[in-house]
Amino acid sequence: MEIERKYLIDKLPFNLTDYPCHEIEQAYLNTEPVVRIRRQDDSYYLTYKSKGLMAREEYNLPLDAASYEHLLEKADGNILTKTRYEIPLGDHLTIEIDVFHGKFSGLILAEVEFPNLEEAESFQPPEYFGKDVTFSTEYHNSTLSRKVL
Repeated sequence: MEIERKYLIDKLPFNLTDYPCHEIEQAYLNTEPVVRIRRQDDSYYLTYKSKGLMAREEYNLPLDAASYEHLLEKADGNILTKTRYEIPLGDHLTIEIDVFHGKFSGLILAEVEFPNLEEAESFQPPEYFGKDVTFSTEYHNSTLSRKVL
């Protein structure tokens, strides 16, 4: 089960390059239900996500590079590219800040995953977080993959 909150970020009060990061490329084979392929650095995955906004089922299966490239040719819509920075928050949470590139350059989203619904529902975001878009599908990566620019 994936439980996460998502926020827009307008301006960061610190330098992202001070934190660990991953280069991500992802594309969608299907958006309902979500079937996604992702390259994260030198690792490759096929992911299934059920319907849902703050909480939904998520399954990740490993792929090799050849399988990823084969499936990438079959993907629909926009291929998303982003740098994901990992910022520690408290003693057990991590803020994942996605800085998008390419067609979505300028978009910055923050996601925080939680161990349970109670913690997600009571979460008080840092001051620099912008609009809470957790309950909107507009900023789901699967929606962005279909967006015409």
